[in-house]
Amino acid sequence: MKVLIYGGGAVGLGLARSLVSSGNDIAIIDVEPTVSALKYNGIVQTGVLGSFTIKPEQFTVYDSLEGISDAYFDYICVCIKSYMSETIAEVLHQHKDKIGTCPIVLFQNGWGNAEQFIKYFDKSRIYNARVMTGYIKPALHHVDITVHADAIHIGSLFGGDSTKLQPLAEKLTKGGMPAEITQHVDKDIWAKMLYNCALNPLGAIFNVPYGQLGKSEYTKAIMNDIFHEIFETMHKAGYSTHYQSAQGYIDVFYSKLLPSTGQHRSSMLQDIQAKRRTEIDALNGAVVELARQHGVSAPVNEVITGLIKFIESGYV
Repeated sequence: MKVLIYGGGAVGLGLARSLVSSGNDIAIIDVEPTVSALKYNGIVQTGVLGSFTIKPEQFTVYDSLEGISDAYFDYICVCIKSYMSETIAEVLHQHKDKIGTCPIVLFQNGWGNAEQFIKYFDKSRIYNARVMTGYIKPALHHVDITVHADAIHIGSLFGGDSTKLQPLAEKLTKGGMPAEITQHVDKDIWAKMLYNCALNPLGAIFNVPYGQLGKSEYTKAIMNDIFHEIFETMHKAGYSTHYQSAQGYIDVFYSKLLPSTGQHRSSMLQDIQAKRRTEIDALNGAVVELARQHGVSAPVNEVITGLIKFIESGYV
Protein backbone atom coordinates (compact mmCIF):
# COMPACT_ATOMS: atom_id res chain seq x y z
CA MET A 1 0.00 0.00 0.00
CA LYS A 2 1.32 3.43 -0.95
CA VAL A 3 0.52 6.34 1.37
CA LEU A 4 1.45 10.02 1.34
CA ILE A 5 1.78 11.68 4.75
CA TYR A 6 1.38 15.42 4.20
CA GLY A 7 3.01 16.93 7.28
CA GLY A 8 5.88 15.52 9.32
CA GLY A 9 4.78 16.80 12.70
CA ALA A 10 4.08 14.56 15.68
CA VAL A 11 0.87 13.03 14.27
CA GLY A 12 2.39 12.55 10.83
CA LEU A 13 5.47 10.81 12.20
CA GLY A 14 3.33 8.55 14.38
CA LEU A 15 1.27 7.50 11.36
CA ALA A 16 4.33 7.09 9.15
CA ARG A 17 6.11 4.95 11.72
CA SER A 18 3.17 2.57 12.14
CA LEU A 19 2.56 2.28 8.39
CA VAL A 20 6.23 1.59 7.65
CA SER A 21 6.22 -1.03 10.42
CA SER A 22 3.27 -2.79 8.77
CA GLY A 23 5.09 -2.99 5.44
CA ASN A 24 3.82 -0.05 3.42
CA ASP A 25 5.44 2.36 0.97
CA ILE A 26 5.43 5.73 2.75
CA ALA A 27 6.30 9.22 1.49
CA ILE A 28 6.35 12.26 3.78
CA ILE A 29 6.13 15.90 2.70
CA ASP A 30 7.37 18.65 5.01
CA VAL A 31 9.72 21.64 4.99
CA GLU A 32 13.27 22.23 6.12
CA PRO A 33 14.82 21.54 8.56
CA THR A 34 12.42 18.62 9.16
CA VAL A 35 13.13 17.12 5.72
CA SER A 36 16.88 16.92 6.36
CA ALA A 37 16.39 15.62 9.90
CA LEU A 38 14.22 12.75 8.64
CA LYS A 39 16.56 11.94 5.75
CA TYR A 40 19.51 11.77 8.13
CA ASN A 41 18.00 10.25 11.27
CA GLY A 42 14.93 8.32 10.15
CA ILE A 43 12.00 8.22 12.58
CA VAL A 44 12.20 7.49 16.30
CA GLN A 45 9.06 6.74 18.31
CA THR A 46 8.98 6.36 22.08
CA GLY A 47 6.25 6.41 24.70
CA VAL A 48 3.18 4.47 25.74
CA LEU A 49 2.69 2.69 22.38
CA GLY A 50 6.24 1.34 22.33
CA SER A 51 9.72 2.25 21.13
CA PHE A 52 10.66 1.97 17.46
CA THR A 53 13.37 3.18 15.11
CA ILE A 54 12.70 3.48 11.38
CA LYS A 55 15.80 3.82 9.21
CA PRO A 56 15.95 6.61 6.60
CA GLU A 57 16.03 4.11 3.73
CA GLN A 58 12.69 2.62 4.84
CA PHE A 59 10.67 5.63 3.64
CA THR A 60 11.02 8.70 1.44
CA VAL A 61 10.73 12.37 2.34
CA TYR A 62 10.23 15.42 0.12
CA ASP A 63 9.83 19.16 0.46
CA SER A 64 7.02 19.36 -2.12
CA LEU A 65 4.84 17.31 -4.44
CA GLU A 66 6.97 18.47 -7.35
CA GLY A 67 9.79 16.23 -6.16
CA ILE A 68 7.69 13.06 -6.34
CA SER A 69 7.86 11.47 -9.78
CA ASP A 70 5.19 8.81 -9.17
CA ALA A 71 2.55 10.49 -7.03
CA TYR A 72 -0.31 8.00 -7.36
CA PHE A 73 -1.18 6.91 -3.83
CA ASP A 74 -3.73 4.64 -2.21
CA TYR A 75 -4.31 7.25 0.50
CA ILE A 76 -3.24 10.80 1.31
CA CYS A 77 -3.12 11.51 5.06
CA VAL A 78 -3.17 15.23 5.84
CA CYS A 79 -1.40 15.92 9.16
CA ILE A 80 -0.98 19.69 9.08
CA LYS A 81 -2.10 22.46 11.40
CA SER A 82 -5.72 23.46 10.87
CA TYR A 83 -4.88 27.01 9.77
CA MET A 84 -3.02 25.55 6.75
CA SER A 85 -6.01 23.54 5.51
CA GLU A 86 -7.07 25.72 2.60
CA THR A 87 -3.48 26.28 1.46
CA ILE A 88 -2.69 22.56 1.35
CA ALA A 89 -6.06 21.73 -0.23
CA GLU A 90 -5.21 24.17 -3.01
CA VAL A 91 -1.72 22.69 -3.43
CA LEU A 92 -3.13 19.18 -3.73
CA HIS A 93 -5.72 20.41 -6.23
CA GLN A 94 -2.99 22.01 -8.34
CA HIS A 95 -1.50 18.52 -8.63
CA LYS A 96 -4.82 16.70 -9.06
CA ASP A 97 -3.71 14.95 -12.23
CA LYS A 98 -0.56 13.78 -10.49
CA ILE A 99 -2.08 12.44 -7.26
CA GLY A 100 -5.01 10.61 -8.83
CA THR A 101 -8.37 10.05 -7.17
CA CYS A 102 -7.46 8.38 -3.88
CA PRO A 103 -9.21 9.17 -0.56
CA ILE A 104 -7.85 12.19 1.35
CA VAL A 105 -7.99 11.65 5.11
CA LEU A 106 -7.70 14.65 7.45
CA PHE A 107 -5.85 13.83 10.68
CA GLN A 108 -6.36 17.31 12.10
CA ASN A 109 -7.58 19.08 15.20
CA GLY A 110 -10.73 21.13 15.40
CA TRP A 111 -13.81 21.80 13.30
CA GLY A 112 -14.00 23.21 9.77
CA ASN A 113 -11.05 21.50 8.06
CA ALA A 114 -13.17 19.36 5.74
CA GLU A 115 -15.02 22.45 4.53
CA GLN A 116 -11.74 23.84 3.20
CA PHE A 117 -10.98 20.66 1.26
CA ILE A 118 -14.41 20.29 -0.33
CA LYS A 119 -13.85 23.66 -1.99
CA TYR A 120 -11.36 21.82 -4.21
CA PHE A 121 -12.39 18.14 -4.13
CA ASP A 122 -15.59 16.15 -4.31
CA LYS A 123 -17.05 15.38 -0.88
CA SER A 124 -16.82 11.66 -1.60
CA ARG A 125 -13.00 11.85 -1.43
CA ILE A 126 -12.71 13.69 1.87
CA TYR A 127 -12.61 11.81 5.17
CA ASN A 128 -11.85 12.84 8.73
CA ALA A 129 -9.93 11.07 11.46
CA ARG A 130 -10.38 11.69 15.16
CA VAL A 131 -7.15 11.13 17.08
CA MET A 132 -7.20 10.76 20.87
CA THR A 133 -3.46 10.39 21.36
CA GLY A 134 -1.09 12.86 22.97
CA TYR A 135 2.26 13.60 21.35
CA ILE A 136 5.36 15.66 21.93
CA LYS A 137 8.38 16.07 19.64
CA PRO A 138 11.69 16.03 21.53
CA ALA A 139 13.44 16.40 18.16
CA LEU A 140 12.42 16.92 14.53
CA HIS A 141 12.64 13.18 13.82
CA HIS A 142 11.46 11.95 17.24
CA VAL A 143 7.84 11.55 18.34
CA ASP A 144 7.07 10.65 21.95
CA ILE A 145 3.54 9.39 22.61
CA THR A 146 2.58 10.51 26.09
CA VAL A 147 -1.01 9.29 26.26
CA HIS A 148 -3.31 7.08 24.19
CA ALA A 149 -6.99 7.34 25.15
CA ASP A 150 -8.72 5.56 22.24
CA ALA A 151 -8.25 4.11 18.77
CA ILE A 152 -8.17 6.48 15.81
CA HIS A 153 -11.68 6.75 14.32
CA ILE A 154 -11.90 7.37 10.56
CA GLY A 155 -15.05 8.21 8.63
CA SER A 156 -16.94 10.65 6.42
CA LEU A 157 -18.78 13.81 7.43
CA PHE A 158 -20.63 13.71 4.11
CA GLY A 159 -22.05 10.20 3.92
CA GLY A 160 -19.12 8.80 1.94
CA ASP A 161 -18.24 5.10 1.75
CA SER A 162 -16.11 4.59 4.85
CA THR A 163 -15.33 0.98 3.93
CA LYS A 164 -12.74 2.42 1.54
CA LEU A 165 -10.75 3.29 4.65
CA GLN A 166 -10.70 -0.26 6.05
CA PRO A 167 -7.29 -1.20 4.58
CA LEU A 168 -5.74 1.97 6.04
CA ALA A 169 -7.24 1.28 9.48
CA GLU A 170 -6.03 -2.32 9.37
CA LYS A 171 -2.47 -1.34 8.42
CA LEU A 172 -2.30 1.32 11.14
CA THR A 173 -3.51 -1.20 13.71
CA LYS A 174 -1.07 -3.85 12.51
CA GLY A 175 1.74 -1.32 12.88
CA GLY A 176 0.83 -0.57 16.49
CA MET A 177 -1.44 2.47 16.08
CA PRO A 178 -5.00 1.20 16.76
CA ALA A 179 -7.52 2.51 14.22
CA GLU A 180 -11.05 1.68 13.10
CA ILE A 181 -13.63 3.03 10.69
CA THR A 182 -16.87 4.59 11.94
CA GLN A 183 -20.15 5.87 10.57
CA HIS A 184 -20.28 8.55 13.29
CA VAL A 185 -17.03 10.47 12.95
CA ASP A 186 -18.96 13.75 13.35
CA LYS A 187 -19.99 12.71 16.86
CA ASP A 188 -16.41 11.67 17.59
CA ILE A 189 -15.05 15.02 16.43
CA TRP A 190 -17.54 16.98 18.51
CA ALA A 191 -16.67 14.88 21.56
CA LYS A 192 -13.03 15.76 20.99
CA MET A 193 -13.96 19.41 20.46
CA LEU A 194 -15.55 19.46 23.92
CA TYR A 195 -12.40 17.98 25.42
CA ASN A 196 -9.95 20.15 23.49
CA CYS A 197 -11.81 23.46 23.81
CA ALA A 198 -11.73 23.16 27.59
CA LEU A 199 -8.26 21.75 28.20
CA ASN A 200 -6.06 22.91 25.34
CA PRO A 201 -6.32 26.71 25.75
CA LEU A 202 -6.60 26.72 29.55
CA GLY A 203 -3.60 24.40 29.84
CA ALA A 204 -1.72 26.84 27.62
CA ILE A 205 -2.85 30.02 29.40
CA PHE A 206 -2.02 28.70 32.88
CA ASN A 207 0.97 26.53 31.86
CA VAL A 208 -0.26 23.48 33.79
CA PRO A 209 -0.96 19.83 32.90
CA TYR A 210 -4.58 18.93 32.25
CA GLY A 211 -5.13 17.32 35.64
CA GLN A 212 -4.50 20.57 37.49
CA LEU A 213 -7.42 22.22 35.71
CA GLY A 214 -9.81 19.74 37.28
CA LYS A 215 -8.60 20.44 40.82
CA SER A 216 -9.69 24.07 41.04
CA GLU A 217 -13.28 25.23 41.35
CA TYR A 218 -12.35 28.32 39.33
CA THR A 219 -11.08 26.46 36.27
CA LYS A 220 -13.84 23.86 36.58
CA ALA A 221 -16.43 26.64 36.40
CA ILE A 222 -14.80 28.00 33.24
CA MET A 223 -14.68 24.57 31.63
CA ASN A 224 -18.30 23.86 32.53
CA ASP A 225 -19.37 27.11 30.86
CA ILE A 226 -17.38 26.12 27.77
CA PHE A 227 -19.19 22.76 27.68
CA HIS A 228 -22.65 24.32 28.00
CA GLU A 229 -21.94 26.85 25.24
CA ILE A 230 -20.64 24.14 22.90
CA PHE A 231 -23.67 21.91 23.47
CA GLU A 232 -26.08 24.75 22.73
CA THR A 233 -24.13 25.78 19.62
CA MET A 234 -23.72 22.21 18.39
CA HIS A 235 -27.43 21.42 18.71
CA LYS A 236 -28.54 24.69 17.11
CA ALA A 237 -26.23 23.94 14.17
CA GLY A 238 -27.76 20.47 13.76
CA TYR A 239 -24.90 18.38 15.15
CA SER A 240 -24.73 15.95 18.04
CA THR A 241 -22.22 13.89 19.97
CA HIS A 242 -22.29 10.72 22.05
CA TYR A 243 -23.63 12.55 25.10
CA GLN A 244 -27.23 13.72 25.42
CA SER A 245 -26.54 16.84 27.48
CA ALA A 246 -23.78 19.08 28.75
CA GLN A 247 -24.26 17.74 32.27
CA GLY A 248 -24.00 14.17 31.02
CA TYR A 249 -20.70 15.00 29.38
CA ILE A 250 -19.46 16.90 32.45
CA ASP A 251 -20.06 13.85 34.66
CA VAL A 252 -18.02 11.60 32.34
CA PHE A 253 -15.35 14.25 31.78
CA TYR A 254 -14.39 14.59 35.44
CA SER A 255 -14.84 10.94 36.39
CA LYS A 256 -13.20 9.21 33.41
CA LEU A 257 -11.76 11.41 30.65
CA LEU A 258 -9.69 13.90 32.61
CA PRO A 259 -8.06 11.41 35.04
CA SER A 260 -6.74 9.29 32.15
CA THR A 261 -4.87 12.25 30.62
CA GLY A 262 -4.11 14.24 33.75
CA GLN A 263 -0.35 14.51 33.19
CA HIS A 264 -0.61 15.58 29.54
CA ARG A 265 0.46 19.08 28.56
CA SER A 266 -1.44 21.06 25.97
CA SER A 267 -0.27 21.04 22.35
CA MET A 268 -1.30 24.70 22.31
CA LEU A 269 1.14 25.33 25.14
CA GLN A 270 3.85 23.64 23.07
CA ASP A 271 2.98 25.94 20.15
CA ILE A 272 3.12 29.05 22.34
CA GLN A 273 6.44 28.04 23.91
CA ALA A 274 7.85 27.53 20.41
CA LYS A 275 6.30 30.86 19.29
CA ARG A 276 4.17 29.13 16.67
CA ARG A 277 0.66 30.03 15.62
CA THR A 278 -1.92 28.01 17.57
CA GLU A 279 -5.04 26.21 16.37
CA ILE A 280 -7.42 28.31 18.47
CA ASP A 281 -9.40 29.35 15.35
CA ALA A 282 -10.38 25.71 14.72
CA LEU A 283 -11.25 25.09 18.39
CA ASN A 284 -12.94 27.76 20.54
CA GLY A 285 -12.80 30.18 17.61
CA ALA A 286 -14.78 27.74 15.46
CA VAL A 287 -17.37 27.44 18.24
CA VAL A 288 -17.68 31.24 18.40
CA GLU A 289 -18.14 31.50 14.62
CA LEU A 290 -20.70 28.69 14.51
CA ALA A 291 -22.54 30.26 17.45
CA ARG A 292 -22.73 33.59 15.62
CA GLN A 293 -24.12 31.88 12.53
CA HIS A 294 -26.94 30.33 14.56
CA GLY A 295 -27.75 33.14 16.96
CA VAL A 296 -26.18 31.56 20.03
CA SER A 297 -24.23 33.46 22.68
CA ALA A 298 -20.81 31.94 23.49
CA PRO A 299 -19.08 34.57 25.66
CA VAL A 300 -16.70 32.25 27.51
CA ASN A 301 -15.42 30.66 24.31
CA GLU A 302 -15.06 34.16 22.88
CA VAL A 303 -12.96 35.31 25.86
CA ILE A 304 -10.77 32.20 25.69
CA THR A 305 -10.20 32.80 21.98
CA GLY A 306 -9.27 36.43 22.67
CA LEU A 307 -6.81 35.48 25.42
CA ILE A 308 -4.95 33.06 23.14
CA LYS A 309 -5.01 35.60 20.31
CA PHE A 310 -3.44 38.15 22.66
CA ILE A 311 -0.64 35.73 23.58
CA GLU A 312 -0.07 34.98 19.88
CA SER A 313 0.08 38.68 19.05
CA GLY A 314 3.31 38.95 20.98
CA TYR A 315 5.18 36.82 18.47
CA VAL A 316 3.09 35.98 15.37
